[in-house]
Amino acid sequence: MPFLRQFFSHRLIWLSLLLSLGIGAIFARTIWSIRNDEWSYASQNNANLVRTLEQGLSWTLDTFDQSLEGVTREVSRPEVWALPADLRSRLVFDNSLRARAGGVWVLDADGHVVLDSNSNAPSKLSFADRDYFTAFKSGGHKGLFIGRPVPSRVTGLNILPLSRAYFHADGSFAGVVVGAVRLSVFNELFGALELGLNSGVNLLRSDGVMITRFPYGDADVGRSLAGTPNMLRFQQEGSGSFVGTSIVDGVERLYTFRPVGRYPLIINVAQSADSVLAKWTRSAWVLGGFALLLMVSCVGLATLFVRELTLRQQVSARLREAEHNTRTILDNMPSMIGYWDGDLRNRFANQAYFEWFGVLPERMPGMLLADLLGPELFAQDQPYLDRALQGQAQLFERTGVDAQGVVRHTMVSYVPDAEGGKVRGIFVQVTDISERKRMENELFDEKERVRLTLQSIGDAVVCADARGIVTYLNPVAERLTGWQAFDAAGRRIDEVVVLRNPDNDSVLASSLLAAIQSGTVAGSVRGVLVHRTSGQRFQVDKTSSPITDRLGAVTGAVAVLRDVTESVVMAERMAHLAQYDALTDLPNRVLLQDRAQLAISQARRYGKCLAVMYLDLDGFKDVNDTLGHDVGDLLLVQFAQRLKTAVRASDTVCRQGGDEFVVLLPGLDGAEAACNVARKMLASCDVPFELGGRLLQVGLSGGIALFPQHGDTFDALSRHADSAMYAAKRGGRMRFMLHRGPDADPEVVLAPEAAGQGQ
Repeated sequence: MPFLRQFFSHRLIWLSLLLSLGIGAIFARTIWSIRNDEWSYASQNNANLVRTLEQGLSWTLDTFDQSLEGVTREVSRPEVWALPADLRSRLVFDNSLRARAGGVWVLDADGHVVLDSNSNAPSKLSFADRDYFTAFKSGGHKGLFIGRPVPSRVTGLNILPLSRAYFHADGSFAGVVVGAVRLSVFNELFGALELGLNSGVNLLRSDGVMITRFPYGDADVGRSLAGTPNMLRFQQEGSGSFVGTSIVDGVERLYTFRPVGRYPLIINVAQSADSVLAKWTRSAWVLGGFALLLMVSCVGLATLFVRELTLRQQVSARLREAEHNTRTILDNMPSMIGYWDGDLRNRFANQAYFEWFGVLPERMPGMLLADLLGPELFAQDQPYLDRALQGQAQLFERTGVDAQGVVRHTMVSYVPDAEGGKVRGIFVQVTDISERKRMENELFDEKERVRLTLQSIGDAVVCADARGIVTYLNPVAERLTGWQAFDAAGRRIDEVVVLRNPDNDSVLASSLLAAIQSGTVAGSVRGVLVHRTSGQRFQVDKTSSPITDRLGAVTGAVAVLRDVTESVVMAERMAHLAQYDALTDLPNRVLLQDRAQLAISQARRYGKCLAVMYLDLDGFKDVNDTLGHDVGDLLLVQFAQRLKTAVRASDTVCRQGGDEFVVLLPGLDGAEAACNVARKMLASCDVPFELGGRLLQVGLSGGIALFPQHGDTFDALSRHADSAMYAAKRGGRMRFMLHRGPDADPEVVLAPEAAGQGQ
């Protein structure tokens, strides 16, 4: 019996030991499983947080980059720089860009600020030393450049510069558009997370430069982690999770990371190992204690069960809290964000989805996308959905009507959720761009009205900026100058529009440059504009006016040129007709009287003689009656030409009217000089006139009066010469008679016989 008792005693000991070992093994396994659960939960939670933060950052950067692209497109257009500063600012910088950024600046090719989103007067700053500017200047970078975070030279706050280059029409480098995203924008997004002690969120550039380290302040902003073990894993693996020790503070953390969209950025959630395992450590001690108690007594098992159940509930509560935080973040996003599985059934939708489609939140999970969109809209989106389910990300614009009946323009993004080469679902983001579309349409309408107005007016319009560089020519200006608008753009105004003095052809000073310098309207200037290629000359009236902004600063000028060539020619023609005969182009009686007064004054001064001759064609009436007035006009023209060849250049031949002509011979020495001219006139009629294919002999009769012998005024000389002419016609025609005085008959000075002898 004692042996048996001892045996059984040993067996009980062994049984208790085995039971204790079994209980210990069970609890050891349980403790290890809890540790693995904590790690798995932390890894999954961090992965969800990183994905959510990446989507939010990617959307923020996409929106900002699209706005930067819009600014780049606008500033690459030469006509934008001709606009007033306030209109140019509204055109170039949109409201969403200003709200997201600490500021947006347009730099020229030398790095100087030429446009500022926060002011119509750009600050006198240079960013030529910035890494993004040197990257674009050297031509070594294309597209978006994310620079090194630096303190802003304007506000002093830490910013992340995002920039794009813009170019001239010929493709040459024109400058950089740079936007400053305040680091506080990222910190506000990260601030919704609660990760525990020594835990936070890091945003880095792909080259290892620290952008922000939340919530540790700005001490490490701009620090480079290139070459560190953690950074090498970020760069090599792309995305995932691992446990590593921070080189910054030596703390061991669980790092969950992934790239931010298409940008050279890496977002990671770094949760300290102590924080992850804090609950597990406490649980291990508790479970260990309960295990010891269970090995002593079965009561410990019940206590351990209660404690385990309690811990599970706490884990579930934390999970629900994390899910709540995630939904809160997504529900406050301005875009519709949702997830649809491979069968296009909804698995998640934020508040914007419910408001847009007017669907109750409880009805959305499991709903088919076709039922939500309706047949027509779903058919339009079907091609994009098919490509997304094949693994191709889709980005397109769509116009639709929300639940309130409001028409909205949206930007739709379908991002495949692929794992192992298989697409499990689609992430959907829909951003409302209605306001941007409205502003684009209004701007287009306004520009179209201005363009059509300038193209439809009949005057030439030339615009220049404040430096006198041409920015615009309308079609009339192209016709007058010979410059095409695209050739003239970028040239100085005094090269494109050159006015010359109508009198001496000297170059006139540019009134448009004067208007820019003085800031006042330049009065009308008459000048000659020479066509660039054809050399055609235009008489123009030019007026120039400065263009000022709201502050009164001159930003350019506009010149209006009116073609007055026909008006000038018409005025000259009218002036000519007022003094010359329309048929023969000989001076008329008005011009003859002016010249006669001058000749009489000179004759008195120098003691000279002058003669006034009155001439009349013999038989002119018969020519008109028999051959017609057209032949008579032709006879008068030919006779006028013969008279002009018979006199000196200083003499004046005038058609008095009909077939009557008057000749003024100034500066004579006596009557003999007048007789010599009369002989030439008679001789000019010896040759028959060719009139309408026939030869016709026409005679000439004339009278001569001399100054001062026969009168001291032109009227007196005219009467006496006219009287002598009629005496010559009565005396037999083809002769000249000289007036001899009031009581004497005119004297025949040249008759046919005398004329023949003279010849």
